[in-house]
Amino acid sequence: MDKVCVCEKEKLHHILDTLLSLEIVDKKYMSVSKILVDQHGRVTAAALVALWLWTAVVEAGYTKYKDPKQPLNVRIKDLISRMTLEEKIGQMTQIERKVASADVIKKYFIGSIVSGGGSVPGPRASAENWINMVNEFQKGALSTRLGIPMIYGIDAVHGHNNAYNATIFPHNVGLGVTRQVRLEDQPDPELVKRIGAATALEVRATGIHYTFAPCIAVCRDPRWGRCYESYSEDHQIVQSMTEIIPGLQGDVPSDYPKNFPFVNPRTKVAACAKHFVGDGGTTDGINENNTVIDWNGLLNIHMPAYLDSIRKGVATVMVSYSSWNGKKMHANYDLITGYLKKKLKFKGFVISDMWGIDRITTPSRANYTYSVQAGIHAGIDMVMVPEEYVEFIDDLTLLVKKNVIPMSRINDAVRRILRVKFIMGLFENPMADLSLADQLGSQDHRELAREAVRKSLVLLKNGKNSNEPLLPLPTSSKKILVAGSHANDIGNQCGGWTIEWNGQTGNITVGTTILTAVKNSVDGSTEVVYNESPEAEFLKANNFSYAIVVVGELPYVETKGDSKNLTIAEPGYSTIINVCESVKCVVIIISGRPVYIEPYLEKIDALVAAWLPGTEGQGITDVLFGEYGFTGKLARTWFRTVGQLPMNIGDPHYDPLFPFGYGLTTSPRLLKASQ
Repeated sequence: MDKVCVCEKEKLHHILDTLLSLEIVDKKYMSVSKILVDQHGRVTAAALVALWLWTAVVEAGYTKYKDPKQPLNVRIKDLISRMTLEEKIGQMTQIERKVASADVIKKYFIGSIVSGGGSVPGPRASAENWINMVNEFQKGALSTRLGIPMIYGIDAVHGHNNAYNATIFPHNVGLGVTRQVRLEDQPDPELVKRIGAATALEVRATGIHYTFAPCIAVCRDPRWGRCYESYSEDHQIVQSMTEIIPGLQGDVPSDYPKNFPFVNPRTKVAACAKHFVGDGGTTDGINENNTVIDWNGLLNIHMPAYLDSIRKGVATVMVSYSSWNGKKMHANYDLITGYLKKKLKFKGFVISDMWGIDRITTPSRANYTYSVQAGIHAGIDMVMVPEEYVEFIDDLTLLVKKNVIPMSRINDAVRRILRVKFIMGLFENPMADLSLADQLGSQDHRELAREAVRKSLVLLKNGKNSNEPLLPLPTSSKKILVAGSHANDIGNQCGGWTIEWNGQTGNITVGTTILTAVKNSVDGSTEVVYNESPEAEFLKANNFSYAIVVVGELPYVETKGDSKNLTIAEPGYSTIINVCESVKCVVIIISGRPVYIEPYLEKIDALVAAWLPGTEGQGITDVLFGEYGFTGKLARTWFRTVGQLPMNIGDPHYDPLFPFGYGLTTSPRLLKASQ
């Protein structure tokens, strides 16, 4: 009997230790093991409970979802089977960093955190500051009953643009004009793939897993305030630029399931194709407006890039604020569920835009419960709330309990969210570390951005006549002038979505201004004079060999950027007139789209569209002074007057100042010399 008792004691001790390791019983119950078998050798009630728990564990396969060796669908099914309604709705909720905390995440089972534009841990936050914040949030998620990691999202739309000292690449409007060296009429998707990879490293360097990029809108009217987020008016160029997705997420293996999200762990991030669908075609280019176009037009112009994105394994798709033929996209079941999920068989998750479901009604939030119902019913899986999360959770819970929204819809949403989290390895590696911190603003990435700037420049005019080109400029001159509001301003170079949501003027982050780049490029004997807005007397008093005038738009985002006149910021035009009437001048336009310039063209000797180049201004002077040649070609039509808009290649009334595909070329000086 004693031997049997000892054997049973050892077995029950082993069972209890196992239950402790699986966190089914607490350490405070360890003392129970002392009375698993009584002094008469009989199994106690506590022992029977332990054996019952052990049997349940074995039968249920308790840790299947935690086991990376298990098939993906097994892990998802196992985890969902354990989740309460409260835990499921928590996964569907994305809240802003400003209202988040470990306690809030734990209490409400929050599945995702977002940094809106300019929402950062602190001024000039370092990679370590970001990581500490993200990890603190993650601890809250991991401390929940099931330990489901949260996913942190941010708008890294031209580099990691919220982070101080990050590399800021040209906005998409500039990347769309880049051309392959051997195929001048073809864009350069390999370049944007490399930019995607560099951006992923910088985002991961701060502990973040998810970027709301790329924007694959096809901008059909430059009056739209988000046109600079679009690669082109031509869907084929936009399609080719979806190559940024494997840059961000990694290349999809050849034997990988079709239409499934794919994200390599640790050095890659989940991407987001946005804004589904037709956001670039709104009436009069008004942001969040109605896109009036028939089904064939929607499929042929605005939809193709989504097909390419899904084929390349994009993890998520964001819904547009806009409407299609009067139907709000955030409430469009036919397009989100019927077409995206069922027809295209997209298996990632669909996310709303910030406050996107609120705007289903007019005015916004007129009937929030209805908006929640309409958005979730339409097929939105994760809602960027971002602040009123308690109201969202309560409303959605009530809608499910009343059977207004079926549990099957909730399970579909959660299944998609968990699929992405499992695929990207968040369950195995939820916590960030400092191993990639040196990638933020690295020299390699800045050199890549400099290359992108060089390739994004479009030469629109070169000399008063073709026999007397002004460019490339000589590096050796007695005295030259640099003028204009954008010549010495990193913020203006970068545009919107930089450090702040709207962006801002001033040297707001680390980078090279165009003025500094000019000084770096000319010979030491050349005197460089900077005068932002020189008067006629000043110009007459100096004998400048030539002038570089840098003018353009001030930073803007979204509706703030909608424009009816498309003019540059004052005193831009007067600076052009004053300088170019007195000195041979090259005018560099910093803008997110074509702007009104025709009346001033005759006065200008050389004209360059530099778009929104980002932090690496040296890329402009690399080409301006002839170390590299101009190669860019317009990816959108340059209008004569705003009265012509909208006007795109192929339109019957097509009469542009500079047509789609236009761009003069120059040869590098060394090539010229050798010839």
